[in-house]
Amino acid sequence: MPVFVNNLQEKTKITSKLLDTMESVVKTALRLEGRADDPEVSIALVDDNYIRDLNFRYRSIDRATDVLSFPMDETMEDGENILGDIVISTETADRQAGEYNHPFLREMAYLAAHGMFHLLGYDHNDEKNRRVMREKEEKVLSVLDISR
Repeated sequence: MPVFVNNLQEKTKITSKLLDTMESVVKTALRLEGRADDPEVSIALVDDNYIRDLNFRYRSIDRATDVLSFPMDETMEDGENILGDIVISTETADRQAGEYNHPFLREMAYLAAHGMFHLLGYDHNDEKNRRVMREKEEKVLSVLDISR
């Protein structure tokens, strides 16, 4: 399955280990959800200004956020299935890692998992759905042995 991670920012150092981890998160989430159709997923790593603009444009919220997901789940004419795009602010992720006292890699993996489950149709609009989504996110991190 094609997983594209595009680093569109220059404020946070991005390692090959982090890029590999992001790809593993996507593949693990799809496998755990039984998605055998091998969809394409794109992850854009951006700064706070970039994600703030997107957050305002698509959600009318004028502030930076940690992650946004843009589901497509479309099959193209050539048979390629595109699940959607995830946009992660590395600046916000770095701050949150400090606030939660865990590694930056763990925060980025969590945000990638969170974005993936939004692409897969999950939401956290009430306590029950939030709990289900959180369990799925933590399961992905557990399978990949990514801990706090």
